[in-house]
Amino acid sequence: MEEYHDLSGDGGVQKRILQEGTGDERPSKGCSVSLHYTGTLDADGKKFDSSRDRNEPFQFTLGTGSVIKAFDMGVASMRLGERCILRCAPEYAYGSSGSPPNIPPNATLNFELEILGWKGEDLSPKSDGGIQRFIVQSGSSKKRPTAGGLVKVHLVGRHEGRVFEERDVEFCLDEGKEVGVVAGVELALEKFHKEETARLLLKPQYAFGAQGNSELGVPPNATVEYTVTLTDFEALVERSMMSQDEMLAQAKLLREKGTKYLKEEKHELALKLYNRALSYLYDQSKEGEAAKLAIYLNKILCLQKLNSHDEAKVACVEALKMDSKNVKALYRRGMSNLALGDLDRALQDFSAVLEIEPENKAALNQVTICKHKIKAYNDQQKKVFANMFTKFAQSDSKKAQEEQSRQPDVMKQKFGEWGADEREHEPTRFEQENPDVIMLNDLHKQFRNM
Repeated sequence: MEEYHDLSGDGGVQKRILQEGTGDERPSKGCSVSLHYTGTLDADGKKFDSSRDRNEPFQFTLGTGSVIKAFDMGVASMRLGERCILRCAPEYAYGSSGSPPNIPPNATLNFELEILGWKGEDLSPKSDGGIQRFIVQSGSSKKRPTAGGLVKVHLVGRHEGRVFEERDVEFCLDEGKEVGVVAGVELALEKFHKEETARLLLKPQYAFGAQGNSELGVPPNATVEYTVTLTDFEALVERSMMSQDEMLAQAKLLREKGTKYLKEEKHELALKLYNRALSYLYDQSKEGEAAKLAIYLNKILCLQKLNSHDEAKVACVEALKMDSKNVKALYRRGMSNLALGDLDRALQDFSAVLEIEPENKAALNQVTICKHKIKAYNDQQKKVFANMFTKFAQSDSKKAQEEQSRQPDVMKQKFGEWGADEREHEPTRFEQENPDVIMLNDLHKQFRNM
């Protein structure tokens, strides 16, 4: 029989394996674990709880303090399909308080566990399961890399078990695209500690997307796996520790890098750097405000190149708060309004540019375009309504004709002749012999019995 193994180092949590698991991997902190358990009191073997009795597996997130310490410790040691007995001293279970009415104070507990499976820690920004992390080796430091800092990593990429890339790479976090590092790896690295190794499961939107990567042999819409080791990173000085001059200098440096990417038409990279640059600008001085305005104007351009016109309009508003007559901000807001089909507002923006610079050729051209589009739209609407009214008239005429067709056709009767429904008696002999005689109101009574 398998002996108990001390997991806690002080005898407080002991484990005895009943059935070996498969594979080498074990769940790590942050994983969502599914298992069955049956809990009994060590003193008398009385059962106090069981997921099996409910026929409902128990699920929890490992290492977050949502369960007793012994559970976190014991489950982290298990392999897929493993069954074991976990003996838990009070200090690793419910302590001196117990859990009335089933668990008395200072109770030692036994749990029979069977681990059914687990999912990786979800690191995706939208919590959509697109980036799952399984820690292979924990890091050696509490610090983590931050955006803009230099990172050194070792990457091994796999698709369906095939290694498609393995390399060491250095880059500034947020600029990984420049060296071919996929978005999912970059986003995950912000949660890594130094010397940590983790397996990342990346859905297509965080890897190579609908296009795939033909050079690496990754097909479209592929889920890929990366084993990533953060070998080293450069910790940036925290903003709270920087002077105003240092933050302004950092913002200008980031702006210059962003502008370089903008000129190279790497708009996503440029946008990241402009956003980071803005995060350093709290200075209300003229120099700080001027730097912020220049960055916003470039940010607007990036957003428009990426067809993010709603966000571009928001950035225009921020720029115009600093300079309400800034020609570039007004013109670019007009272009976004035009792209979104808001012709009236676009015309207002271009007209505002002309109030400041009457000879601005670009604005003059856009005013002409707006007026032409507005006229074309109005003409189209007139045609639509004209056609609509014609259809309504035709429909009314058709209904009138249908209604008339349902009425009796009196013109088919001979004038003055009674119809069968107009008589209150059988036709007299006179009426039979003189069917064309006009019978008028009261006069017909004089002839009724002739």
